[in-house]
Amino acid sequence: MLHASFLLQFAPGFLYFHAMRAIIQRVQYARITINDNIQRSIAGGACIFLGIEHEDQAGDIDWLAAKIARLRIFDDGDGKMNLSLQDIDGEALVVSQFTLHASTKKGNRPSWIRAADPELAEPIYAQFVLHLQDHLKKPVTTGEFGAHMNIELLNDGPVTIFIDTKNRE
Repeated sequence: MLHASFLLQFAPGFLYFHAMRAIIQRVQYARITINDNIQRSIAGGACIFLGIEHEDQAGDIDWLAAKIARLRIFDDGDGKMNLSLQDIDGEALVVSQFTLHASTKKGNRPSWIRAADPELAEPIYAQFVLHLQDHLKKPVTTGEFGAHMNIELLNDGPVTIFIDTKNRE
């Protein structure tokens, strides 16, 4: 029996798995400007870009939030990546980014067919933020769902990790 995150979708000419995707960047800081005026920022920790598909489930949300909170991508006293956001009491900035589900298989214009519609994606995004806050035991900074945003960050390392809930490596 397949777990909910391994659901298959059959569409004309397509066979693919559904997955919530995240790009996690270890940052010294991250700032977000929304519609040219609202600014939110974190001093250090992780900037998380979150992509949501149609079939994402509650299990995907909690698994991904827990994984990110415990992901050991921060240096310990010996300079080895042995510490997590939880360990360092780091901050998190979460930005919804449907473009993580771009398909470039045909032509040069990306297709967004895998990305969840906003009315489905927004509550999943909100639930992910709540789960991450629970794991970190502190508030999480967010972008504004559906708004045009400019994000400035200083990638520390650089460290950039890609996680896909269908491929739990």
